[in-house]
Amino acid sequence: MGANEANGAVLPPSGVDHNGVPKVKRSTIFLHGSLALPLAVYGYPLAIWLPAHYAGHLGISLSVIGLIIMLARFTDVFTDPLMGEISDRGRTRFGRRKPYIALGAPALMVSTWFLFVPAEGAGLVYFLIWLTLFFASATMIQIPFRAWGAELSADYHVRSQVTAAREFYYLTGLLMAAAVPMVIEIFADGGAVTEIFSAIWRDVTGAFTGELMTRTPTSRAALTGPVLMGLAFAIIVAVPLLTLLILTTVKEPPPALRERVPMIEGFRHLWRNGPMRRVLIIAFLVIAGESLRNAVSLFFIRDIIGIPTIGAAYFLYFIAGIAAIPIWLWLGRQIGKHRAFMVTLGFVSVVSAANLFLGRGDYLAFFCLFLLKGFAFGGLQFLPLAMLADVVDIDSARSGGRRAGTYFAVLGLSEKLAAAIFTGVALNIVGLLGYHASGGVDGSTDIGVLSLRLVYCLGPIALYALSLPLIWSYPLTPTRHARLHAGLARRNLRRAAAAGEGPAPL
Repeated sequence: MGANEANGAVLPPSGVDHNGVPKVKRSTIFLHGSLALPLAVYGYPLAIWLPAHYAGHLGISLSVIGLIIMLARFTDVFTDPLMGEISDRGRTRFGRRKPYIALGAPALMVSTWFLFVPAEGAGLVYFLIWLTLFFASATMIQIPFRAWGAELSADYHVRSQVTAAREFYYLTGLLMAAAVPMVIEIFADGGAVTEIFSAIWRDVTGAFTGELMTRTPTSRAALTGPVLMGLAFAIIVAVPLLTLLILTTVKEPPPALRERVPMIEGFRHLWRNGPMRRVLIIAFLVIAGESLRNAVSLFFIRDIIGIPTIGAAYFLYFIAGIAAIPIWLWLGRQIGKHRAFMVTLGFVSVVSAANLFLGRGDYLAFFCLFLLKGFAFGGLQFLPLAMLADVVDIDSARSGGRRAGTYFAVLGLSEKLAAAIFTGVALNIVGLLGYHASGGVDGSTDIGVLSLRLVYCLGPIALYALSLPLIWSYPLTPTRHARLHAGLARRNLRRAAAAGEGPAPL
């Protein structure tokens, strides 16, 4: 009997997994994930710096800026599924995913510069056009990039490693995005390079001692331009370098025997995929909860706790998130990804509820809770994505194709809609009930201040709670995925044998 035959069955050769796809080296996993770094950098300025800069630059209210951002984001309803379908169905000699990432990179660089460094006299139309182009170019990279990661391996636990590596770079990108404004502020105050780390230390210790209260955020308005320019340079430098790195060093997996699935048939399979519907609802509810909190977090930190800036705290927040990824990865191996995700949500819920008991001057307690929330950030980021990568195998079993691009596009669309809708919901709740951002606690009604507390502390918990029953009874456990994986392997080997192709070459 040959080395690759047993009991009449053809076994894949050494170095190839059961679907005929080469096994993934750890170095390949980390090289592939590196592109997530620049994709993470732009999220921070979009949420914090860009609205303030355009409001001052254009002389209009933040609510109008928020409406424009929401309108631009809703274009993803069309671009995300379209990009997923195109990247799934396309086939070139360079691969299915690589060409769109290569095209999206220069588009993202150009749109980043014009969006982050607006020309004199730029108006609302300028903002809307470049923001829309920015979101579209980011979609061209992000959807194929995520789908490519899901296809690197068909193994349940290796996929967790692929997602964890990507989220490691994502958190590193957020850390870099938080570093740029801090360094610019230090230099703007006349600080030298040798003073940067001492300034960071003063911010950290200030959170414990209250000395941070002597610093005011008034200088931030004048620094929005330099900060956005610095972040634009960071993106423009990182995107081409890391795009070139993964395009030249990471291979796409060989095509399946049936890659192209008719669009109508494909969406029929997607709709009938029960675990996919669950993941979509779970992701929507969790992102909705996070967006509800994020929309009012600065107001809670500044006006309820009394901390005008927590730049150094964000460093430690993201460091805690990076350090915790191996822990959540280990937990997913022990109890399954969906159970580990449920533990993450329970942990974050306890931390959120604890903030409800804080008041002005509770710096130490808030700082500790903030770091605990950072500890859970990695789990919130990568566990749902790892679950979705497994869900794609159900579609492969039914349709015969590999359509990870479509699945990640639909998930991305669900997340973006949740963020757009619940950011608006949070701001409208606290605003209509009497909280005024310009007046703070003293200039707001009691019910408005209470609504701010409740939205920040309990709003996310309510949305998490809706997702817990879906996670608890999630059907695609490691055992069931192993059976599904084995069935796919047998079918692929039969098809390869019938076609006279044999297992995919190394």
